[in-house]
Amino acid sequence: MKKRFAALVLALVMSAVLHGCGTGRQTSGASLPSEPSDAQTAARTITEETALAGVSNYCHDTYDWSAAEDRPDAMYVTMGEETAAEYQVIFHSYTGSFVYFYVDKATGTTRMTEYVPALDREEDAGAIDLYDYLP
Repeated sequence: MKKRFAALVLALVMSAVLHGCGTGRQTSGASLPSEPSDAQTAARTITEETALAGVSNYCHDTYDWSAAEDRPDAMYVTMGEETAAEYQVIFHSYTGSFVYFYVDKATGTTRMTEYVPALDREEDAGAIDLYDYLP
């Protein structure tokens, strides 16, 4: 009887120990994520230069620039207006259309609208995370 009782107690103890191993808690010196430091926040602040670079990288990845090989002025990316909260970056396509990128200075979230002057038509073109296009 004592052997059965000891085996049962041992099984319960092992069960409790093994259950504790699977909780996903970090131990032994591993640190939990914390709020970003001022240096990290400053490093992630969007400037006019980073907004232009990120949008330019996006445009070169997304659009076919072969039409601009002989005529570089046919397609370009340039800065637009700036507000307290966002930068506007403008992509001009060889087709004559414009894509306006509105880069949130605090988060890097970038919403896009496309404008086709020949049709006088503007529509939402989605959103990107600018940090996906920065080194």
